Amino acid sequence: MKILTQTFKTPHNTAPFSQIKIDDYQPAFEANLAKAKAEIDAITTNSEAPTFENTIVALDFAGQELDRLSSIFFNLNSAETCDEMQKIAQEVSPLLTAFSNDIALNEDLFKRVKAVHDQKANLSLTPEQATLLDKKYKSFARNGALLPEDKKARLREIDTELAKLKLTFGENVLAETNNYQLHITNEADLKGLPDGTKEMARSLAQSKNVEGWIFTLDFPSYLPFVTYVDNRELRKEMAIAAGKKAFQNNEYDNKEITLKIAKLRYERATLLGYETHSHFVLEERMAQHPDKVKSFLNDLLEKAKPAAQKEFAELTAFAKELDGIEQLEKWDGSYYSEKLKQKLYSLDDELLKPYFKLENVLNGAFTVAEKLFGITFKEVFNIDKYHDDVQTFEVLDFEGKLVAVFYSDFFPRKGKRNGAWMTSFKPQYIKDGINERPHVSIVCNFTPPTTTKPSLLTFNEVTTLFHEFGHALHGMLANTTYPSLSGTSVFWDFVELPSQVMENWCYQPEALALFAHHYETGEVIPQHYVEKIKESASFLEGMATLRQLSFGILDMAYHSNNPNAITDIKAFEKQAMEIATLYPDVEDNCMSVSFSHIFQGGYSSGYYSYKWAEVLDADAFAYFEEQGIFNKEVATKFKDNVLSKGGTELPMELYKRFRGQEPNADALLKRAGLI
Repeated sequence: MKILTQTFKTPHNTAPFSQIKIDDYQPAFEANLAKAKAEIDAITTNSEAPTFENTIVALDFAGQELDRLSSIFFNLNSAETCDEMQKIAQEVSPLLTAFSNDIALNEDLFKRVKAVHDQKANLSLTPEQATLLDKKYKSFARNGALLPEDKKARLREIDTELAKLKLTFGENVLAETNNYQLHITNEADLKGLPDGTKEMARSLAQSKNVEGWIFTLDFPSYLPFVTYVDNRELRKEMAIAAGKKAFQNNEYDNKEITLKIAKLRYERATLLGYETHSHFVLEERMAQHPDKVKSFLNDLLEKAKPAAQKEFAELTAFAKELDGIEQLEKWDGSYYSEKLKQKLYSLDDELLKPYFKLENVLNGAFTVAEKLFGITFKEVFNIDKYHDDVQTFEVLDFEGKLVAVFYSDFFPRKGKRNGAWMTSFKPQYIKDGINERPHVSIVCNFTPPTTTKPSLLTFNEVTTLFHEFGHALHGMLANTTYPSLSGTSVFWDFVELPSQVMENWCYQPEALALFAHHYETGEVIPQHYVEKIKESASFLEGMATLRQLSFGILDMAYHSNNPNAITDIKAFEKQAMEIATLYPDVEDNCMSVSFSHIFQGGYSSGYYSYKWAEVLDADAFAYFEEQGIFNKEVATKFKDNVLSKGGTELPMELYKRFRGQEPNADALLKRAGLI
């Protein structure tokens, strides 16, 4: 326990992973919770009149050790978990929720915050200080401080239950992912599959002491299977298995949990005086209101749907011509899309992968960041890590000063959830005159190296790496005073701008020349491949847009209405997504029950933000293209007004300061080939 309740005696105060034992967590949480409560009590019982410093600033820095411990524990619970950790998470989450509620519903503390907020006009605050004051006041008002006692008690119950339900939801999805495997013993069944994927499946089978090949629902195994395997029945089996995760009436079924989460969120919002959960959430987003989100989604739907329907008809005709397929099904989509892409562009992932060795792509991201923002990445071996796959880097500015500590964790394994994400082990802030630098991590699930080949990425994995690296830059280049406003602590529909804008460099010849070198010959990716990558960037973009919109529409269907009338999750989902659906429905599949973004993560009423941020990123990158993709002046404006500012001001104000104008949606539609 001691190791987790004191200052770490490590390089840059990094987390001492190898010294932490699982048994240390529970007592450390109890000790750090007690300390955090004492810090809150000290603010509340302060006999001096409430001021910005002794109340608002003190509150922002209270519980730092608890926050640090939580970030270490919950990050590992996503990236390197086990049964014992999941059990601790279930026990600790309600305690943390109760602590948050104790703060939010502490009347004496709220009185002090309100007293400072009431005199805001006379305080001569900086924009960052004014934002912090508003944020602290709203954190009380939006979490029940103005409610009568009986409603406060109900709010506590709801929050505790939601914390547990979200954890269980994620654990069930992970268990269902881990529990499925497709064991193949006849090599003829794998016709069409690339050698690298076959080799990975063979290695997995050998590790389990069985003959043949094993495929799982982990993305590097699943996606190549449904994209390349000629055997339609096997693709169907794999696709249906993925689609029915947590929808199988077994111990990991999420139907009831999904509905419970939606209903509790609705009850919580109405308790606080909001019409729905979406009304509550969107008050603190750039979009502001559910009507604006629906209008945004419908506007894009109107523009994308004709293109999507045309593309779907072309894909259907192509599948019929090639294999006599009368009706395209979900398990045909990736397969025939890839075949059509090869026909139109003579380009496929297997052709490109040799040019995208993981180490080279990562170094490419580093070089792009160096050219744009003047920072360098130096791999170091004296920083502790939680798994052998993890790499650690010092990020330095042009004077050699520490900007951040950066961790990367790229390969799938049993205790790691699917997907890709950026996170942090320590935020940036300024205290006692010291600018504390952040510890940032990106976690992905890329194709691992085999005995004969290094890790070679698909182009989609390349853009994923750049995407998460964009989030990481937002964290690493943070330069704010207060931890709660630092880095990615911004409105949710603004947080995807830095990540999505970084993806654009993957399509630029000037950037690709830096890292897209053949792993055996060192040859730079041929120019005609680069041209084909750019040409194919908008391939089936109408269908891809429709798919993303359908997720946003489903999210809003759950959260911008009263969910109490929903009795059948599957029927509700089908009806909600119908307007943006192209493929026939699969009866024993349901997306909602494994839609972790909105039922476990923080994207409820926020899934639209991916498309919203695409509008921002297309408009922002258009500015780079006008001036040059490595233009220092534009990059500095982006760094100073977006990346370093965190949530210190309203996002639209920051964006306009960078761009000189509000974003124009036409940039996205043009890039997508939809206008």
